[in-house]
Amino acid sequence: MSQVITIICPNRKFYSRAVAISKRVNAGHILVEDVKTESSSLYSLQVDEDGVSLIESNLASHGPVKVDFVNGSIGHRRRYGGGNGQAIAKAVGVSGVFLPSILDLTAGLGTDGFILASLGCDVELVERNPIIYCLLEDGIRRAIDSAATDKVLMEIIRRLNLTENESIDFLSQLRGARRVDVIYLDPMFPRRQKAAKVKKEMQAFQSIVGDDPDADALLARAMNVAKYRVVVKRPNHARFLGQLKPTYSLKGKSTRFDIYVNRAIPK
Repeated sequence: MSQVITIICPNRKFYSRAVAISKRVNAGHILVEDVKTESSSLYSLQVDEDGVSLIESNLASHGPVKVDFVNGSIGHRRRYGGGNGQAIAKAVGVSGVFLPSILDLTAGLGTDGFILASLGCDVELVERNPIIYCLLEDGIRRAIDSAATDKVLMEIIRRLNLTENESIDFLSQLRGARRVDVIYLDPMFPRRQKAAKVKKEMQAFQSIVGDDPDADALLARAMNVAKYRVVVKRPNHARFLGQLKPTYSLKGKSTRFDIYVNRAIPK
């Protein structure tokens, strides 16, 4: 982890949770109660009644980053996103007769994993960065609270399982057995050479997480574990992961899905 994180806790009511998060991310954090207190770190995790948010200290580049599976764009996409006609659904092999189990080894903020779960897939989310993991865990916790009055949302959340682990270590624990239908990889996108700003989540990821230098090795390991296929999400301009040409690709406006087939999806 490249950044030291300050834990901001404006309300003493959430102090114990802030302390627990501080210990979990374990990066020499400062606990403060006054959000106006000057912080020497680039990023802070704010813990309050709205959950956990990642905040850039000077707020110069972007606003707070948090996981929200209920409202906003992901809530809208769950309701009106096109179902099995979405590119991601086609990439992993979702059909009217087959719902693959998914191992998402680069969970991030969980957007793609949640979409796959909303399509009916059981999804194992693996995230190694403790800061991103805390954001994702908090998003799932708040979604569970909201699902108390939303049976459809509850069924989706029940199909998600979150693990904090190194992806390669997680694959090693599977002992080479083909126990997962599809493995999904969305490694950190290559940094843009142009000065144009990327969306706020990506700015935060690039600063907090950095690059994914083991992504090529991860693809090779995943190919030995996935029962049917490995799906890699990439920018359209990016090289193939591991310089390995996929069986085929599905291209969108700015991103593509590279599909590496081990065997045919059941029909």
